[in-house]
Amino acid sequence: MRRSIASLAILLATLALAACSKESATPSTAAPADQATADAAAPATPEVVTQIPEPPVISARSHIVMDHDSGRVLAAVDPDSRQEPASITKLMTAFGVFRALKEGRIKTTDMVTISENAWKQEGSRMFIEVGKQVSVENLILGMIVQSGNDATVALAEHVGGTEATFVQMMNTYAKQLGMTGSHFTNSAGMPDPEHYMTARDIAVLSSAMIHEFPEYYRWYAQREFTWNGITQQNRNGLLWRDPTVDGVKTGHTETAGYCLVASAKRDGMRLVSVVLGTDSMRAREEANAALLNYGFNFYETKRLYAAGEPLTTARVWKGATDQVGLALKRDLYITGQRGQMGSVKAEFDLPGRLVAPLSADTSIGKAGIVVNGATIATHDLYPAQDVPRGGFLRRMVDTVRLWFN
Repeated sequence: MRRSIASLAILLATLALAACSKESATPSTAAPADQATADAAAPATPEVVTQIPEPPVISARSHIVMDHDSGRVLAAVDPDSRQEPASITKLMTAFGVFRALKEGRIKTTDMVTISENAWKQEGSRMFIEVGKQVSVENLILGMIVQSGNDATVALAEHVGGTEATFVQMMNTYAKQLGMTGSHFTNSAGMPDPEHYMTARDIAVLSSAMIHEFPEYYRWYAQREFTWNGITQQNRNGLLWRDPTVDGVKTGHTETAGYCLVASAKRDGMRLVSVVLGTDSMRAREEANAALLNYGFNFYETKRLYAAGEPLTTARVWKGATDQVGLALKRDLYITGQRGQMGSVKAEFDLPGRLVAPLSADTSIGKAGIVVNGATIATHDLYPAQDVPRGGFLRRMVDTVRLWFN
């Protein structure tokens, strides 16, 4: 019996040594962690690079313009300062309502009985009546197009049971989205010392809404809405001035000033701009238009890799297969100077050994995106598919192989 076990061990060691010799003669498709690269596009770098001009000077308390797909900030002043958001708060309310719709907890055809609390809201109103029933879709249009505080509270009560409960949900969603500079105390944006957002957080929220709820985001392009015989126009004047603008929300109180977050898409590139605390409706529109034009004129965004597309491959030990592709969970975009993107590649930081089982939902390395020699972003890599454990013989052979690696 001992002789049989010894013979098996000698056989496995011989097979493993032979396999190791074969592997050393045939280079792996995945290079070492500090050397692995994948070229995405490598045109010759222009000898003369035109300097991007300084961003426009904006007369506002805080502003930012960001690329929707890559997340790159193109211009900003004081983007992380806490500001009173006024009715821009309704973006987070809408996010919570859209999430409830997507999860099937409510429907657009649901009829909502208007409470006295919703009916008596001050400020911008849809003019709904207490005790009457209004559909969720009409309330959404009243909140988005007419910026109705009454419609907003009615939706918050319908989704959360009470507005206070819904506000807890708003703060939870903010944390999930990484909105570290925001806190909510009400759903409509009424002034409160503990109710605030930052320009950066507003841009992040707007981008997340566009990405996650395209079927509902279309409502932000609607120019007017009529309810109870009263027609009100969307307060986002850029919808009339610029055909590429398709959202997103205005805000105003005496203390917050005039605020606007806008989004536009030109030639496949989408930008989100946020301007907080200007002194007039015209000023907030001019400021956003200037930021959007600056971003589109001097920057461009390209998709480097599609979600699930292997960027490289790696050796897997003790698995049903000995190779696995490594991919990104989401499409990867980069934003750079228009006409000067130059050399773009990915550099990989991978574990020394990957041992099965591997899950496609667990990151196992990182890809650094390098543009013109500078790393501009780092993203997690995931197996392109699950890799289960191999059979007994495969595991035994790889165990011996690892002795020599």
